[in-house]
Amino acid sequence: MERNTWEHTTCELKNDLPPMPSIHPTACLDAHAELADDVEVGAYCVIGRDVRLGEGCRLIAHVHIAGVTTVGPRTVIYPFASLGTPPQSVHYRGGPTRLVIGADCQIREGVTMSTGTEDGGGVTEVGERGFFMANSHVGHDCRVGRDVILANGAVLGGHCEIGDFVFMGGLSAAHQFTRIGTSAMVAGITGVRSDVIPFGYAVGSLAYLTGLNVVGMKRRNLSREAIHVVRRAYRDLFFATGTFARRLDTVEATYAGDPTVATIVAFVREGGERALCHPKRQDEP
Repeated sequence: MERNTWEHTTCELKNDLPPMPSIHPTACLDAHAELADDVEVGAYCVIGRDVRLGEGCRLIAHVHIAGVTTVGPRTVIYPFASLGTPPQSVHYRGGPTRLVIGADCQIREGVTMSTGTEDGGGVTEVGERGFFMANSHVGHDCRVGRDVILANGAVLGGHCEIGDFVFMGGLSAAHQFTRIGTSAMVAGITGVRSDVIPFGYAVGSLAYLTGLNVVGMKRRNLSREAIHVVRRAYRDLFFATGTFARRLDTVEATYAGDPTVATIVAFVREGGERALCHPKRQDEP
């Protein structure tokens, strides 16, 4: 009778113990790193002293996280990803710049993300629910929105601004300081060197617009009528007569009250004199 009571009491004490991170014995963690109680760290991972991993994070194996890096809850990181290493910039002076990754991201094999630079704001930001396929790269001082997908080998140069729901195809590349608007799509093997409007669809070795990301608009629950409105606005902006500045004013006035068109107009105006990705002219090869 006494033995049964003792065994029952011991079981209760074990259940009352606080949860602890699951860390493979081959992993190398700095004692100052901050891990939530339910983090899983797989074999041969290396975690630096200024790293913070949110609850539910999973590092599968062979993951390297350095620098002042914060990883949001429930993000899963696959083998050979390297996060928070110094920026690939000759202007970096060794300061404690940061990398901040949002919740619920999927970071696949061989992905690299750098911290920011002192002159670029000091932080690289990646939003929630991003899906970064194998060997994609987020450069220093980038601002990447929510629900962004970078397919295999897609890369962002430094200081890029990527809106929510952007999709970049395999082996595509965005030049440094480029902006890609919300819900835009960049085709595979496309080089983006000028800003892409929200909902735009960019293709080509040097990107040009070939229309709108209708699939993306449908996924954002735009109605058929709303999509037709945006298509008319797109034609008026890029194919009507007159200067681009005047066409922009006309589109803003003609489609006042349409939120999707307003997003496109605001994006263009915020860019000021920046180069903007346009459709290819008929006389271009």
